Amino acid sequence: METLILGWYVLTETGSVLLLTVFAALSYTGTLIAPMLGVVGDRIGHRDLLAMMRATDSALAATLMTLALTGHLSPLYVLIIVAVMGLVRPSDLGVRGALVATIMPSDQLIGAISISRTTMDTARIAGALSGAGLLAALGMGPAYMAIVGLYAASTVLTLCIVAPSKPHPIDQAADGPRSPMRDLREGVAYVWTTPTMRAAIGVAFLANLTAYPFSNGLLPYIAREIYGTSQTGLGYLSASFAAGSLVGSIALSVVGGVREARLMIGATVMWYAMLLVFAHLRSVPAAIACLLLIGFAQSLCMISIAVILMRTAREHFRGRVMGVRMLVIYGLPFGLLAAGALIDELGFAATATLYAAAGLALLMGIALNWRADLWHVHAPANAR
Repeated sequence: METLILGWYVLTETGSVLLLTVFAALSYTGTLIAPMLGVVGDRIGHRDLLAMMRATDSALAATLMTLALTGHLSPLYVLIIVAVMGLVRPSDLGVRGALVATIMPSDQLIGAISISRTTMDTARIAGALSGAGLLAALGMGPAYMAIVGLYAASTVLTLCIVAPSKPHPIDQAADGPRSPMRDLREGVAYVWTTPTMRAAIGVAFLANLTAYPFSNGLLPYIAREIYGTSQTGLGYLSASFAAGSLVGSIALSVVGGVREARLMIGATVMWYAMLLVFAHLRSVPAAIACLLLIGFAQSLCMISIAVILMRTAREHFRGRVMGVRMLVIYGLPFGLLAAGALIDELGFAATATLYAAAGLALLMGIALNWRADLWHVHAPANAR
């Protein structure tokens, strides 16, 4: 709800696709500190860290609500507050993934992560439709009252999770107290020296750089300028992507027993292929159908990456591994900013085609370079 409402607000108030991409990029400023938040999660417990992050979101959303209700909201204030939100928001998915891995046994991990994503996908569908409706019917302030209430509820529900508050006291190792920076260096080195993790992280970075910009930050521009639709149309487009993602999450939670590395490569190829089609569509119904398939492929890809990382990582490294995983989200703001400039010069269709073709070529490079770890049927990442 929040991303859709604020994105539409910035675009309509400024009329600039470049400022829209700046807004979307600011949502990911915290990716640089995501590995350190992973260290914090390993130290204090992932549940407690997640609750603190949700409480921060609640406070910042309440600030935006107050500004909107008092008539003092401006694009500048939105950009400033979103930049602060972006310090913790990118780590949310990684912390939740580490928390799920802490609670669930390894043989149930793919189903657990898939079910976890279904809750996120259904929320995205409801948020896209209700957010657009609330904004159009009631305005910014009342819409934000609903957002603040949902953030507060999520904070309370997070505290209800039954999980060890300190699952791995890594700061009291046998060789004495350990510094957070040492833990961080060990986590980065652990990922870098594990080929399967490096490959999965590479695919995640590539998707954030070249695929996600068109379904995340640029969707308000696409809805308004390419399809000439309103907030309601934007809600349908956003909800269709989330609906496809939901179908993918449900499918994996039911099927199970898949070869995750092969699925990751195949789903990412499908993602880029559908993005190539999406680049040249000019009607809302066709775009909705295409975004359904893009969301489906995206879900299979992201769940596969999360399962590969969590199964490969030793238990006391999970927070740090997911912190490094969140660090690659920094490809998204770079991809968004470059796309905003390229769209002004080349147009939307040419820019989306360039991104999809480049992403597909780089994906093939990753698959070939790590083929023994990703494609071989007996590779650990393909174990059923």
